This record gives sequence, structure tokens and C-alpha cells, in this order.
Amino acid sequence: MMQRRRVPRSYGFVLFFVAVHYAHGDLSYSVQEELKHGSVIGNIAKDLGLNLGRLSARKARVDMEGSDRQYCGINLRSGDLFVAERIDREEHCGEKPSCVLKFDLLLENPLELHRLSLQVQDINDNAPIFPKDVIKLEIRESADKGARYRINAAHDADIGQNSVQNYVLQQNSHFIFSFQTTNVGSKYGELVLDKELDREDQQEMKLLLTAVDGGSPQRSGTVVIHVVVLDANDNAPVFSEAVYTASLAENSPLKTPVVTVSASDADEGVNGEVTYEFSRISEKSRQLFSLDQDTGEISVTGDIDFEDGSKYEIVVEAKDGYGLSSEAKVIIDITDVNDNAPVIYLKSLTNPIPENVSPGTEVGIINVQDRDSENNRQVRCSIQQNVPFKLIPSIKNYYSLVSTGQLDREAVSDYNITISATDEGSPPLSSSKSVQLSVADINDNPPVFEEQSYSAYVSENNKPGSTLCSVSARDPDWRQNGTVIYSLLSGEVNGAPVSSYVSVNGDTGVIHAVRSFDYEQLRSFKVQVMARDNGSPPLSSNVTVSVFISDVNDNSPQILYPAPEGNSFMTELVPKAAHGGSLVSKVIAVDADSGQNAWLSYHIVKSTDPGLFSIGVHSGEIRTQRDISESDSMKQNLIVSVKDNGQPSLSATCSMYLLISDNLAEVPELKEMSNFENNSKLTSYLIIALVSVSTFFLTFIIIILGVKFCRRRKPRLLFDGAVAIPSAYLPPNYADVDGTGTLRSTYNYDAYLTTGSRTSDFKFVTSYNDNTLPADQTLRKSPSDFVDAFGDLDSSPEVGTYFTSLISNFGV
Repeated sequence: MMQRRRVPRSYGFVLFFVAVHYAHGDLSYSVQEELKHGSVIGNIAKDLGLNLGRLSARKARVDMEGSDRQYCGINLRSGDLFVAERIDREEHCGEKPSCVLKFDLLLENPLELHRLSLQVQDINDNAPIFPKDVIKLEIRESADKGARYRINAAHDADIGQNSVQNYVLQQNSHFIFSFQTTNVGSKYGELVLDKELDREDQQEMKLLLTAVDGGSPQRSGTVVIHVVVLDANDNAPVFSEAVYTASLAENSPLKTPVVTVSASDADEGVNGEVTYEFSRISEKSRQLFSLDQDTGEISVTGDIDFEDGSKYEIVVEAKDGYGLSSEAKVIIDITDVNDNAPVIYLKSLTNPIPENVSPGTEVGIINVQDRDSENNRQVRCSIQQNVPFKLIPSIKNYYSLVSTGQLDREAVSDYNITISATDEGSPPLSSSKSVQLSVADINDNPPVFEEQSYSAYVSENNKPGSTLCSVSARDPDWRQNGTVIYSLLSGEVNGAPVSSYVSVNGDTGVIHAVRSFDYEQLRSFKVQVMARDNGSPPLSSNVTVSVFISDVNDNSPQILYPAPEGNSFMTELVPKAAHGGSLVSKVIAVDADSGQNAWLSYHIVKSTDPGLFSIGVHSGEIRTQRDISESDSMKQNLIVSVKDNGQPSLSATCSMYLLISDNLAEVPELKEMSNFENNSKLTSYLIIALVSVSTFFLTFIIIILGVKFCRRRKPRLLFDGAVAIPSAYLPPNYADVDGTGTLRSTYNYDAYLTTGSRTSDFKFVTSYNDNTLPADQTLRKSPSDFVDAFGDLDSSPEVGTYFTSLISNFGV
């Protein structure tokens, strides 16, 4: 397949480009030198049959073999191969008849390499140049017609038709110009004597010689031939060899001899004295070599580099004293030494790479170049062994950098990969290149709490908003993947949403109390805190926070028995025969707090007779300190204080009324005591209520007596019945704990109503505890006592007991 394009230059030339497909995917194009930047050479996509969209995706580019300069580029949108930098055929190929530049066309993903050959066509961009501006010839006047005098040819850097094609000599009457070619292929001119000279007629003359090339437009160069008419010199110098060859190692030191040329002249004297000079030499060679005009020795005067030039051709002229000369060619071959270390080029790199890439993923492309030749340019490339990457040889001197294992950014976030390249020269040279490769984070780690569970302790009656504790979770991921946000999981505490009890700061994890806690209502609860990161998708973990509420002394003792002041009037009956240490009564109290805050102590703060009664500090039992005497007042009033063990301590007080009496006949006198202590007034509605209730009770007692008489049951003792303290006295959270001031289940009391209990309540108490009075010392009550007290009622003990209990329950 062939493709031609026309590209106009500024000077009106029409250029042609030819693209030809070769086997194995190689391409060859032909292009003229000196094209301007952007000139289209060919279409890569069309010639390779590639989709235009794939060129950009596969990062297509062109690299010149052995050089880092970019002479060609690819338009990824159109697929055109264009000139990216000035191409000078003479710079790359010199006088070679064919100039081919080698390029690598590289495609990635997958890696694909095509060889690209660019045939650079010569254009007439160089004019012929003579070695000297003036050529001096000394010709004897005796010279015969047809005598020939060698003129160094003009040099034209172009080749073929664009090189020197003709010479034009200024019109004169003595000389014509002849163009010749030597047996080694070099060209030169000869000035031919067409008419004999006459020194006496004309001693010298100046002729203008013009060299013309065959290009379009045509270019030319001129030189002045200065002819001096002398006496005859009929022998020109003759070189010992037509072509001299020499071998020179690169990096040879300055003044190193290269070769010595030698020419001889058969003439004698001045006509036989030979001198040497460069006849034709490039500017580059002139900077590297020098010629001794007397000895003909060529030596080194510049830095010899095989990579800049491997072969030099120089034409040396030998001239005698009167202008006769001859030429010889000197060919200098430069031998390579291993003086260039390999150069590593990073052509492509995916950076950063995700940490979840699979092993074997290509992350970069490496190209290694060595400017030396043969074995000196054979390169081995390697990578250190402590990184999860390796180099895989690909095409020519290209390597793929691939991963070899799983990456973990949290373990290693950056890799410094050192690539080493060593050639096979002697001694070998090496170089290295470091490649920085970063690992991109993915959200592969959930937040992890620093503790498996958290406990928070707070005292009751705390302020809303107070800090309970702080939870902390860490996420090793990066940026938003590692940013942790805290929140409460939905749940309930005592039937209410957990958010109504506590809250958590989403940024810091600090847990605050939303409300004030009451130990007596709630002693502990648990909440679930979730830590979630900001990744996509987000990851989370939970932790349990246990909140424990500690008790503070915020509840005063509550007295259950006797009833607090302001309630019904209660009176205990104490036998006159009671001995010291006898149990008289008991103060019963409870405390809603817990622990030492609920430890109660009992103290008598005021009494009618301070030495008569004592109270158990921890039990609340009221006992006689000594035997009761006749001189003791029958009416005893005790004020008892109940304190808890909290800090500060809280307390409550109650009044206990004791009546020292052996029989119920003395009960009516209690009315006066009742009036003295309580100063209460009898109201009319209480009297009416008492009469009504008494009538109801009498009727009910008669019915009960009839039933019991029919059953003929055995009468019970007076003190056989017991009335327990009603459950209504006890608070909901009351616990029967020994030693805490609460009522023991072993204590039972009987209460009896006297006839004087019209406006006040009182009780006669006996205990069934082991510490009660002995049976022979207890207050004995016979049925006649109740007859005296309540009239003609049935004398049965059950009647008195039942009646008393019923009266107490009604609160009369």
C-alpha cells in the first residue's frame, strides 16, 4: 500500500511522502529534509489499521533509536505522523547516498513495538564551497599547451543531482577548465593551458572559477585562481599510496599520531620541496585532526568519540615549491571502547497504583539504551529483591515493570524502586534509576475501637450535658477512608429511646448525659455506639458502653412505725412490772438509698425520763434501762431521731408515746394525756362517726359471737392474736434487711382500743420476741377487764382482739 501527500514549502517546492507497510508490522516512510514543524509524513493509524480512539488510549509515541531527541511525533486525534523537529540529512548521514533514520513506534496496554524507517531525501540546501578563497598557481612560461594544473574540487554537502555538477571558468585567452574523477571516486578539476604563456607579456592573472550544483534552484560557489607565470617546473609530487588507512581508538589523547602521508617530487631545489595540506576536509574533521605541513603527520587535536563518528575521510594535497600538486585519500576508522554507561528511560508509569491491584499488573515501561556498539551495548537490567515488583523483558530493549504480590498501603505506602542496568563491555559499566511509586488507598479497613467494651460511671443527680466517657476508634485508611464518625445505635432504656438518655459527639466520640439520672429509678444501662468511616462503601464497627449510676445520699430516712407526727395519735402500753432490758416498742424506718447511705442509726433526742428508756442504735428497739418504779410518771414521751450514714447525713424524727399501766381501767385517763400532748379538739362530726361505727361494730360482734358459739371452739388466750403492720406502711423498694433499721418479721404486736379513745389513737403492745417479758411478768388481762372497759360485751378473748384490730384498721 502506498500513500502520497503534497506539502508546500515556503520556497515553492512540492514534496512527496511515501508510506509502505513491511512484514512484521514495520513501516517505512520517505520524507525530504528540512521540513517545517508539523509537516505530515504519513498516517500511522491507517497504515497499521488501528482505530483512532485506540491510539490515545494506548499512549502511542515515537522514539528515535540511540537518541533522546524527538524528530517525529504522532497526532493522536488524526493518527498523522508529523515532523516534530528539524531533520538535516547532512547531519545524520553526511555523504552517504542513502540516509535512513530508525525509529521505534511504541503502543501500550498491551505493549506493542513497530520498527519505523524514515528515508530522508536530500534537497539542495547547501551551496558548493571551495577549500580556499584563493588558489595560487605558479606556472612556468615554458609550459606546453595542454599542460594541466590540478584544482581542488568544490565540496557540496548535498548528494546526487544536488552536488557539484559543473564548473564555469571565467572567459580568458590562456586556460580552459576540465572536470575529472580519480580512481577512488573523488572528483577534481584541472586548469588546462590552451595557449602558451609569455611572462614578458603578462606576469600574472586572476581567473574566477564557479562551481555549480544540479539542484533546483541552482546553487554555486566561487574561487579565485591566481596564476603567477614562472619558469618551468615539470614534475608534480607523487604520493607513496593513493589511499591511506588508519585505525584509531576513541578517547585517544590529544597529539596522538594517526597516520603519516608521504609524497616525493623528482624536481630539485625549490621545485622539489613538498609541503602538505588538507585539500578537502569537513568542518567536523578539521576540529579533530591536524596535519604537519612539513612531515605529513596527521595527529589528534580533538575529542574522538565513536558515537559521534565511526569513520572519517580526508583528502591530503602534496604541493611542490612552484604549485604542482597531487592528492591522496586518508581513511580513519574509529574503534569503539566501552565508555558509555547504559541509560535508563522511564517511558510510562502508573502512579499512584491502587492497593488492590492483582499480581502481574503492569505499572510501568522501562527502556534501556547504550550508545556503544556490539557487546558494549548489550545490557542486562535488574531490580532489587525487597519490593513486590519485577522487570519482565519485552520487545528489544524494553521492559515491563509488573507487580508480584498483594499491596497494602497501610503497611507500605510508598516504594522507592531502584532499577540497575549493566552492559557487557570490558570493564562493564552500569547505571541505576530510582522510581518513586505511591500506593493509593482503598477503603479496606473498618474502624477498630481501642477497647472491646467501655464502662462509664456517673453519680445520680448529675447535670444534663455532663461527660460520661469517651470512646475512640482508629481506622488505618487514608483521608476520608480513615475519617471516623460516631453515632448511637437505636435502642430503648426502660421503654424510652436511648437518645433520651445519652448522646455522642460524632467527631470526638465523647458521650454526654442528656438527662439527670436517679439511682433509685435506674442503676445501670447499656448503649451501642457505632464507629463508621467516610469511605465508599463505608465500613463500621460497634462497641457496647455500660453506664453505671452510683448512689448519692439524696433520700432521708422514712419512718414506718410509729406514724410520723401529724398523723393519728399512737400510744404503747408498758406493764408496771417490766424489768430493765425489757422490749417496749420498736421504731421502724427505711431509706430509699443504698449501701452506707441506707445504714440507719436510732437515737433518743428527748424523753420525759432520760434514764428510763434506751433505743438500739441499729435495731431501733426501745427497751427499759431499769426496772419501772412507782415513782415513774405513767405518761412517757420519747422523740426519736433516725439518721442515715450518708455524707452529709440525712435524718427524720418521730414521737413515741408510752403509757405505764397494768390494767385497762386506767385507760380513760389517757384522754387527758391525749389532750395535753396533741392539743386536739373534738369535733362534732368525729363524735357522730364514732357513734355510728360503734353501733355497727356492736351488731357485727354479736353476729360473730353467735357463729363462734355454734362452733364451740376452744377459747384462745388474750395475747394469742397478732396484728402485723399493714403492707401499706412499706414503700415499694423496701427490703427486709437485718441491721438496717427495718422491721424484722419476728416482731408482732397486738393493739387494743380503750374506752377513752374517742379523739386519739393508742395501742397496747406486747412482743412475741425472745426478749419480751416473761410470762409471769406480762400484763394479764381477763375477760372481766374487757367487760369493765367496753360494757356488757362478750367476754371472749377473740372479741377484744378482733375489735381492736378492726378499730386500728379503720384509723379511729
